[in-house]
Amino acid sequence: MMALLLLFVIVLHLVTLAMLFIAIMEKSWWAWGEIETSDLWHNCMFDNATQTWLCSSRTEETDWLQAVQALMILGVVFSSISFLVFLGQLFTMSKGGLFYLTGLCQIVAGMSVFAAALIYTFQHQDILQDTRELTLGKFGFCFIMAWACVPLLMLSGVLYVHLRKRA
Repeated sequence: MMALLLLFVIVLHLVTLAMLFIAIMEKSWWAWGEIETSDLWHNCMFDNATQTWLCSSRTEETDWLQAVQALMILGVVFSSISFLVFLGQLFTMSKGGLFYLTGLCQIVAGMSVFAAALIYTFQHQDILQDTRELTLGKFGFCFIMAWACVPLLMLSGVLYVHLRKRA
């Protein structure tokens, strides 16, 4: 039973880490239809003639955007550190030990992503700084994926805190 829980926690951690990477790297935090998107790093437009995305780096970075970028990167860093610490503890910790440090790092990662998603939620008008009508756009799938990572990171952090090394 404990081996199954251990496998579940590892898979949950890796899936959440992959979701975080996708949320940071993909180009859909805000979308105006199917042809124009904005993410944390670029503004992109779909070119029908070449059937490719044309992306330009953001020239105007607000303090809010920099905060979201930093917090998302911090979330990935803490989640990655958490996984490496877990692997280290798995092979060096004595039997019966608890994975407190791993769980704490994962919870801090969850709080970082929560703060980033919350800032983007309430400050997206300032972050986008666009003359287009924002009511014509909507939050993209990367934004939703970032919000989905928050409870998953917290859950895995709590599971790590309660997980005991058996062998």
